[in-house]
Amino acid sequence: MNSDFVLAVHALVFLNHKNEELSSGVLAENICTNPVRVRRVMSRLCKAKMIENSGGRSGYRFVQKPEKVNLRMVADALDATFTSTNWHSGDPHMECRVASGMAGVADGIYEQMDSLCKAYLETVSIADIDQKLFGQNE
Repeated sequence: MNSDFVLAVHALVFLNHKNEELSSGVLAENICTNPVRVRRVMSRLCKAKMIENSGGRSGYRFVQKPEKVNLRMVADALDATFTSTNWHSGDPHMECRVASGMAGVADGIYEQMDSLCKAYLETVSIADIDQKLFGQNE
């Protein structure tokens, strides 16, 4: 997993909380990253219609109901993977079944873990995170 997912969730929660249009610079300052990185992530959230960009310096606005946007939707907009590996043990060309088969078994385990992560993310909305941060009275 790369940090784009966390950046996106942070930005959505902040946009929802502020309930106003914010520039990539303002978002970047709150997220503690640079505006170019924010714009790259925000463009994918725009394509998923979670936010709108008025263009120019004005910035971004959260346009959905926070209780309707779950973290799985954010992950899908970013094509995020939460568990995977670039390295495999063994060698598929070896005669040993452990050496030749372990990569495929491990990939299956990683895919299942990723599915479980995404299923959990369906249960957490932007409103839920706002609630954790600010409680019921705000």
